[in-house]
Amino acid sequence: MTRICPLSELAAGDAVRLETRPPIALFHTEEGELFAIDDTCTHQDASLADGYVEGCEVECPLHASKFDLRTGTVDAPPAKLPVRVHAVEVRDGDIYLQESEEEPNLPPGITVDGHA
Repeated sequence: MTRICPLSELAAGDAVRLETRPPIALFHTEEGELFAIDDTCTHQDASLADGYVEGCEVECPLHASKFDLRTGTVDAPPAKLPVRVHAVEVRDGDIYLQESEEEPNLPPGITVDGHA
């Protein structure tokens, strides 16, 4: 697992984009839960860290696709493919992340390094 930051640096209700390949969005929900999913919407190149979180869902800021933060599944179109989910845990006050080994689902024209 990779250390990301102290939990105290990510307030409840906030999200941060991690510059991995592809980028990962780390969410700290209002309820205090931590989730990490691929940051790029599978429909079109948009950052999910900039999306709207309600409960355990994030809504893409571009076309309103919704993804379940727990499973990565799509809950509202136009996206059809899920995003990867990554393991997150807190140890000694720090957030750690284990990136999924699954292949990412990226929007058309976007590669793992983020370029078209």
